[in-house]
Amino acid sequence: MAAGLGFKTFATGDVLTAGDTNGYLMQGVWVFADAAARSAAVTSPQEGNISYLKDTNSTEYYSGSAWVAIGGGAAGGKLLQVVYATYSTATSVATTTFTDTGLSATITPTSATSKVLVLPNQQGLSASGGTTEVGCGLQLLRGASVIYTPDNVDRVGQQKIALSSASVYNMASMMSFSYLDSPATTSATTYKIQGRTKTTASGGQTIFQETAASSSMVLMEIGA
Repeated sequence: MAAGLGFKTFATGDVLTAGDTNGYLMQGVWVFADAAARSAAVTSPQEGNISYLKDTNSTEYYSGSAWVAIGGGAAGGKLLQVVYATYSTATSVATTTFTDTGLSATITPTSATSKVLVLPNQQGLSASGGTTEVGCGLQLLRGASVIYTPDNVDRVGQQKIALSSASVYNMASMMSFSYLDSPATTSATTYKIQGRTKTTASGGQTIFQETAASSSMVLMEIGA
């Protein structure tokens, strides 16, 4: 396949050669079912060629060495899509082992070179029936793999409240952090939050989405 020759103004009576056809007239957007079909049809792509893939609904150009999503390439940093999810079912965790809080979101990247910015906002109430200090920890998973454990949320805070003749510790908080991931896939990808309580002493536990409070997660696909 001939390389694109740029733009040419044809005059009346000009002879249209095979080189003109290949170099000027066939430089539109090619439509393929997927990347495999494109590779089979276009064995020698040229810099500047543009194609559309039906399976991912993505438009890509050939950089001279690779197919790159429009909005990616050297400029990069393009916001390609946003996914927003909420969860409001109370989930009690009375263990120091990380357990699903119920908060998750799924995104299908349009390009394997994209990054995903994960922005969770996890609600929780840590409590104990005595004077034991309370708190909780969180971790972020992609699928079944832990990809990030914040260092600063093992103790979200403490507040002592008098209740009859006993003392209790309660701390309600919205816990947020950010993580920029490189999933390297165009398959549906699920991110989720797991949490644990700092201690189980004196009935210590953490209730995520306590009293049906809403937790949320935002996923942003960023062109590479």
